[in-house]
Amino acid sequence: MRWYANVREVGGGNEATVVLAHGYGSNQGLWDKLLPALSQRNRVILFDWDFTGGGGGEQLLDQGRYTFGRFADDLIALLDDKGVRGAVLVGHSMSAMAGCIASVRRPDLFSHLVLLCASPRYINSAEDGYVGGFETAGIDAMLDAMSSDFVSWVKGFVPNAVGDPVSVPPVEESFLAMHPAVALELARMIFLGDQREALAAVAAPCTIVQVERDIAAPPSVAEYMMHRLTTGAAAAADMVIIDSVGHFPQLVAPQQLLTVLEGVLRCHGGGGDGEEEEVAEVEADGGIDITA
Repeated sequence: MRWYANVREVGGGNEATVVLAHGYGSNQGLWDKLLPALSQRNRVILFDWDFTGGGGGEQLLDQGRYTFGRFADDLIALLDDKGVRGAVLVGHSMSAMAGCIASVRRPDLFSHLVLLCASPRYINSAEDGYVGGFETAGIDAMLDAMSSDFVSWVKGFVPNAVGDPVSVPPVEESFLAMHPAVALELARMIFLGDQREALAAVAAPCTIVQVERDIAAPPSVAEYMMHRLTTGAAAAADMVIIDSVGHFPQLVAPQQLLTVLEGVLRCHGGGGDGEEEEVAEVEADGGIDITA
């Protein structure tokens, strides 16, 4: 059984192939604000990670299914099925780390990784000075709340994660579409896991995109990822901090995110001359701070 479903292509441009991979609790509809612009010149591939528990029965309790490696392998299978090589992957949240692992296993598939609101580890680690944003007790309490009343947990968690009341309804709807058992096991995989070592092996150029006020993945995580990537095998990496709120900039700050993605595509997507652009800093309301 594959995790991906509802694969579709938008646009007929030939400048780049852009793969949009959503995060935990989401679906491909959360990219809709970006599609008109991205699809003008590029081939855009979207899909849904199937969190609905379509397999049913004992498969829901098969904890071997819930690994970042499995998601990475399914992403590879999807790109092979679509005949993709050298794609620009925009991996949101959990899909960013799955994309990192996939790029190590199959470097021919990716020309650039955009790691959007990513975190390799959510739990703080005092012994090595890592600040992920959460203590173990807080994650355990969250998992207990999910287990006891999933709907109530969603209605409390989503508004805080989104940060913008107008954008809450589509995210809440997609979260509630998850099978509670699948949602819980995936949450254990994501929030209790540690994918930090995977960063050092990533050779594809990366752009880390974080939101200034994201309760799930604070800027300190982006700084850590930048360090691990640039001291590991990465050919190049830069970091962008969007001045906005929440874990879903594709909904809350779509124009700012689109500006970042268009810059990446000019440099790495096959539509430009391939030269590195100068690092820039844009200061304005809702501006973007780009640092290398």
